[in-house]
Amino acid sequence: MADIVTNEIRTDDTGDGTDTAGAGATGDVRRNLAAIDEVIARGRFKDDWASLQRHRTPQWFEDAKFGIFIHWGVYSVPAFGSEWYSRNMYIQGSKEFDHHVKTYGPQKEFGYKDFIPMFKAERFDPDAWADLFERTGAKYVVPVAEHHDGFQMYRSRLSHWNAAEMGPKRDVLGELTRAFHEHGLVNGASSHRVEHWFFMGHGKEFDSDIHEPMRRGDFYWPAMPEPDHMDQRSTPYPTAEFLEDWLLRSCEIVDEYRPKVLYFDWWILHEAVQPYLKKFAAYYYDRADEWGEEVTICYKQDSFMFGTATPDVERGQLAEAKPYHWQTDTAIALNSWCYTENNQYRPAAEILQDLVDIVSKNGNLLLNVGPKADGTFGDEDLAVLTAIGDWMHVNGEAIYGSKPWKRFGEGPTQIIEGQFSDAVKKNFTSRDVRYTINGDNLYAIAMRAADDGVYRFERLKNGDAEHNADFHGLIRDIHVLGGTGEPLDWTRDDTALEVHAPGVGGDAPVVFRIAIA
Repeated sequence: MADIVTNEIRTDDTGDGTDTAGAGATGDVRRNLAAIDEVIARGRFKDDWASLQRHRTPQWFEDAKFGIFIHWGVYSVPAFGSEWYSRNMYIQGSKEFDHHVKTYGPQKEFGYKDFIPMFKAERFDPDAWADLFERTGAKYVVPVAEHHDGFQMYRSRLSHWNAAEMGPKRDVLGELTRAFHEHGLVNGASSHRVEHWFFMGHGKEFDSDIHEPMRRGDFYWPAMPEPDHMDQRSTPYPTAEFLEDWLLRSCEIVDEYRPKVLYFDWWILHEAVQPYLKKFAAYYYDRADEWGEEVTICYKQDSFMFGTATPDVERGQLAEAKPYHWQTDTAIALNSWCYTENNQYRPAAEILQDLVDIVSKNGNLLLNVGPKADGTFGDEDLAVLTAIGDWMHVNGEAIYGSKPWKRFGEGPTQIIEGQFSDAVKKNFTSRDVRYTINGDNLYAIAMRAADDGVYRFERLKNGDAEHNADFHGLIRDIHVLGGTGEPLDWTRDDTALEVHAPGVGGDAPVVFRIAIA
């Protein structure tokens, strides 16, 4: 995308996808690594945690609150199991292994690479995607640039196994970036490349198309044995050759597409990755300084030193409000991040309840959707996105640009803190309330409609500082967003603020704008 940025990193185009292991390519790697060091040397961020702690979360990110994540790639062709199909189809005895043999034949005759020509994306319309996400109410969008399978969804000078040269033969990330800009959406990207170190390793355990000899530039390279415990020191350690390749790929995404938010999956936590991770962060932040942009990195499981990037909770939430900004990433489907023919979809009302809970606690929600291989979205995905967009159109003033109140909320339903808890149904009631503030208004958000039309907000009861009441302000009037526009009847005593809003129904959150005198 030369119209967006002049490249800092350059690599000779070898033309065959394999010469990257040759002597000329080794020189290219050395020159490109030196170019990264030059950017860091002249920038204000250095590759150490003390320097990176000077980074600040962008204001646009704190105000945005809601983004869209996109898992789309070669794994969308089999559309079976999950986006981990490329790994699991090589694990003997797995459902993916059996499905693959039955549907496509033995792995030695039809391997994962053979899905690439089937990934045609013949109905992919980036402008239509951007329009859909804008109508959904998202403010930023994070497409997967490269997943664990090693297939890049963008034009690359570092590998020919990419969507611009194979499969769709389109620069997917580039086309989406342009469309996002035209629709006023902030562009992001995610890289899951580091897990490719071991992701295809099971294919070496039997007669498949994954076998030695293998070298840098090969699609399946390096296909190392998968660790029994994927912790910070699991073996075999990623090599310098692999990690230099990871660093160059990550910096290439930055230089070519200028993402304002970059998301990494979990295995960057590994001890061997850490020096390269710090180098990447310094490079990214320094490049953003050169562009005059505010950017952030989203990470999981303490992969970064706290205060140097944005912490993310995968498929989960936090139980209390935090003084720092954070993000949840989750998916519309409970069982998979990509499209499969048997996805288990979450109702839009439940996703909106989670969004409200997260925003009240100083967080963002990054919601994933998985398109089909042809570039279209399933009816279930479209229904959920449309319902979210309709709600955000009415109630967005309580979300966008809002700040947490002194108390995030109240109510009987307890939130399980931590990752991978979004499958646990919360069963919110109308007594479960979350609070945000924006301008002159305090917003009380009931997690669902009350059957009798009566809402009680105990945090807003009468009281004074002497009796430790939470709210001492004067209320001018109260409206329900999306209502008739007429002020609501309300009373306030030493037990609660009680608001009457008959005729409001449904499972989605109900937002009350409380104007403070």
